[in-house]
Amino acid sequence: MKTFVPKDPGENRRWLVVDAEGQIVGRLAVQIANALRGKDQPTFTPWVDTGAFVVVVNADKIKFSGSKEQDKVYQNFTRWRGGLYETSVEKMRVKHPDWIIKKAVEGMLPGNKLAREMMRRLKVYAGPEHPHAAQQPVAL
Repeated sequence: MKTFVPKDPGENRRWLVVDAEGQIVGRLAVQIANALRGKDQPTFTPWVDTGAFVVVVNADKIKFSGSKEQDKVYQNFTRWRGGLYETSVEKMRVKHPDWIIKKAVEGMLPGNKLAREMMRRLKVYAGPEHPHAAQQPVAL
């Protein structure tokens, strides 16, 4: 019996759309990360990128569980002395609502070259419209 090893689908990848309105960040990020990796496919292989394109809409209407809305802080360090920048969830939601989902999904992917390719296939939009209607995305 031969072992089946899937190939990179290239242009034939699936397109999925996710409505983030009213969803909890962590639970949504798990579903998105699994779709980007291809773990929802029967041909999943960790070292082959068989995942889908994922389009997330309504990123500005996402929820946090517990008291994370007030307590969570995003940190960025420039590697210069005194270069630690901290941003609260309220400021991040106003300034860059798409970064909230991107950071959550990025933390759930492996830390290798495949993860960088997967993150390129994640498209996040603050409002309900997206420019990927021609690809005919299916709801996740």
